[in-house]
Amino acid sequence: MWSYAPWQGRFLPPSLAPRERLSAYATWCNAVEGNTTFYATPALDTVRAWAGQVGPDFRFVLKLPRAITHEHRLADVGVPLRGFLAAIEPLGPRAHSLWVQLPPSFGPADVGALGGFLKRLPEQHRYCVEVRHRAFFADPRSERELERALGDVGAEWVSFDTTVLFGSPPASDAEREAWTKKPRLPRRSRALTARPVVRYIGRDDVARTVAGWQHWADVVAGWLGEGRSPTVFIHTPDNVDALDLARRFHDDVRARRPEVEPLPEPVPAGPPTLF
Repeated sequence: MWSYAPWQGRFLPPSLAPRERLSAYATWCNAVEGNTTFYATPALDTVRAWAGQVGPDFRFVLKLPRAITHEHRLADVGVPLRGFLAAIEPLGPRAHSLWVQLPPSFGPADVGALGGFLKRLPEQHRYCVEVRHRAFFADPRSERELERALGDVGAEWVSFDTTVLFGSPPASDAEREAWTKKPRLPRRSRALTARPVVRYIGRDDVARTVAGWQHWADVVAGWLGEGRSPTVFIHTPDNVDALDLARRFHDDVRARRPEVEPLPEPVPAGPPTLF
């Protein structure tokens, strides 16, 4: 997302070389979702460049390649998994959590395969799992079985909240597209580990997005009070205002937990002017 075109010149300097954009993004937010790793394992030099642009406390939540999660459904994936783990090695502790996003067809009957896969993963990484099968949210027994499989290895259940997106009919082209692609599932706000991960998608209307995240501001403030260290990603269907919204969410949490450190001052998008 640090190369997202609508942000260049608005939030980020427009003339930055691609290898400088992540460092500018990191002045706005201290974590990023690694969606591109879903489509291809990055080159080692690329990952070294990422590591060189951010501080040691920056968080990458990196999605495992789709060859592992979707094409092979976690079975016989030793080769692509080893390649992925080797590629992200330069990130060190910046690889905050490795994200196992599973397809909607991956249901309760597959929990055994997920549990076996997680147990074979190297222990030096943290893992979080995103499921999209409705049974995990509607059937208490399926929910318990998934929580047990995750708890056995200390993995987190990613909370992906689309309830605001689907709360009323779409009002923009981006919202209409999101309605065709995003899962329509109940909100889940329970953390299993000390490092919960939340993905919240609001609306292209800023006020509705902010109103919709008040639940999460309360939950995150509560987690912080319990000594947890959550990572929260703020999205809208078009993501045009997402950088600013992420900082506004951080401010809302700080209003509830004043001890939370402020984010750094963002890099100016352009040169200062008199008027």
